Amino acid sequence: MRNSSSANPEATLGVVLLGAGQSRRMGRPKLLLPWNGTSVLGCLIERWQSLGAGQVALVCASGDQAIPAELDRLAVPNLGLILNPVPERGMFSSIQCAARWSGWVPTLTHWAVVLGDQPHLRAETLRAIVQSSAAHPAEICQPSRGGRPRHPVLLPRPAFLALAESPASTLKEFLLPFRPALCELDDPRLDLDIDLPADYATALQWAQSP
Repeated sequence: MRNSSSANPEATLGVVLLGAGQSRRMGRPKLLLPWNGTSVLGCLIERWQSLGAGQVALVCASGDQAIPAELDRLAVPNLGLILNPVPERGMFSSIQCAARWSGWVPTLTHWAVVLGDQPHLRAETLRAIVQSSAAHPAEICQPSRGGRPRHPVLLPRPAFLALAESPASTLKEFLLPFRPALCELDDPRLDLDIDLPADYATALQWAQSP
């Protein structure tokens, strides 16, 4: 686990990048796919840092050697690495590992839980949900399209810490009683996750278009 003690001590936004999945349908790790001169992982880190994230941490499976090697290649300072010993339990287990992690900067007030397969989202879309969270600081915030909640999810400190020992089995189940504030956005990219090679091809086409 990397030492994050030198992260920005005045940070308010932390980012959890989820990278413990096995990418079975893609056939190779999605975070390591090439993306605009870097990798998907490199793109996600750069994007969130440009949006003002004070601390970024990646959750990956214990025993995974490829993703830590990519982090070393990227040489991103102050990046936290959180190991999930039971990734087979699904995405929510990674989120709970992040909520239990002791390496977060103590001044953080909000966390973005970010899927590892959405490098194609526009900066404007992500900026809109960050601004929505700032306008509703006590609420969980999500982007939505056509009234359907999408990712990423931004959580204030009390909700993020509650994840650690939640009996819920999925993030969707955890969010139900909170009634998150939805930020409606007309961005079709919100509907795409990169699960299959065809999805990756579509996302690359979007990334290369104006």
